[in-house]
Amino acid sequence: MSERPKISSDDVAQFARMRALTRQLFVDALNEVNIERAFQRHLECGRGLLRVKEDLYDLGNFSRVFAIAMGKAARAMAQNLQQQMGAGLSGILIEPEASSRQADAEPMLASFRHFRGGHPLPNEGSLQAAKAVLQSLHYHMQNALVIFMISGGASAMIEKPLDDEIALRDLVAAHQALIFSGAPIAEVNAIRKHLSAVKGGRLAVAAHAGGAARQVSIMVSDVPDTAPDALASGPTMPDSTTVEDCYAIAERYQLQDSLPTALRQMFERKLLAETPKSDDLAFHNSRWSVLLSNVMLRDAVATAAAFTGFAVEVDNTCDDWDYARAADYLLGRLRELRQGVSRVCLISGGEVTVRIPPDCNPGIGGRNQQFALYCAEKIAGENITVLSAGSDGIDGNSPAAGGIVDGSTLQRALDTGGSVEDALREFNAFPLLKSVGDDITTGATGTNLRDLRILLAY
Repeated sequence: MSERPKISSDDVAQFARMRALTRQLFVDALNEVNIERAFQRHLECGRGLLRVKEDLYDLGNFSRVFAIAMGKAARAMAQNLQQQMGAGLSGILIEPEASSRQADAEPMLASFRHFRGGHPLPNEGSLQAAKAVLQSLHYHMQNALVIFMISGGASAMIEKPLDDEIALRDLVAAHQALIFSGAPIAEVNAIRKHLSAVKGGRLAVAAHAGGAARQVSIMVSDVPDTAPDALASGPTMPDSTTVEDCYAIAERYQLQDSLPTALRQMFERKLLAETPKSDDLAFHNSRWSVLLSNVMLRDAVATAAAFTGFAVEVDNTCDDWDYARAADYLLGRLRELRQGVSRVCLISGGEVTVRIPPDCNPGIGGRNQQFALYCAEKIAGENITVLSAGSDGIDGNSPAAGGIVDGSTLQRALDTGGSVEDALREFNAFPLLKSVGDDITTGATGTNLRDLRILLAY
């Protein structure tokens, strides 16, 4: 059992103040980088022209304008585009099944067909959405402008396997194996692209085949800035990954043994089809614009933390690292910075990975809560606060966005009879964090800009 740290009543009050401050930094940053503000800043429609950042589109040159919104930010993006362009805008909206009760309370968007895909695993709605999108792109696209609005989570929300013989249950098992593999998101999506009829640039190919439509992709990114084609598994972008990459990734993470038989046989027979590359004609009339990204989220936190008197440092070195390795690195970095100044804020964007053994039945939690709880043991008794949360408001299979811990978390957990060691081993961080009030629960935010870690030393 972990040794109980010694914490005074003055320390308890200080910890509470810093937890409140750190929570506020996170919430304020989310409010700063919302969809509505981004659309107001970067899109404008009037006098027959549509401006998307630096690009202008003369709407009089097109026979129709068709919008396809997909992912966790799909509804907010579609609503804001419709406000700009008018209620006559038609299209398809694909949003998460998890937000269905919220969506039911909101009005349906006029002229949009609505689908609710699964997340993090595809469902029947994901298949129906893919079918509807492909059918729409194959017909009536002559001289059309297609506006794709793409955000995180769409890899599962819209899906159609290249092989029509692949059943939904096998598709779900494959997605689950990839998620639990511990591979970074760009590598997970490389394999998804090569198994799918709608990923890896194939929606762009469909739009081109349906009438050489002009295409613009508006993106709210939850992937590394260096791999934009990993967003939603790159449905409208040239794919930078190859079949050979897929085999190397599968071998690196021993994926073939965890895939369902039908998909494993595809690998064994080397039947993966190559995705379209940058020289494909489908991309000659395509443009891509990133509206929001993790960089903007980090910048918002940095500005606010500096205003409250912290020396601020941003370090994204550990993006896509294993959660424990990332935590050890960032805590070490924080302690180094602390030697020079009394109040330090270390900000880290991106995601960490958690590899769950095949024989493990994980509890309730996610990568952010696993990271935070691991830190709780490492900082027991110290004047350090650590927040790790997803900008989408969702962490793994829990209702929380993430967790916030400090030097008192371990003691408070022990006081309630909780075991940090057991929770970490069982990947069951949420119940323990919830029991001590160290969960971060925001509800779905309507956006998705990857994860954020805020570490304060004071």
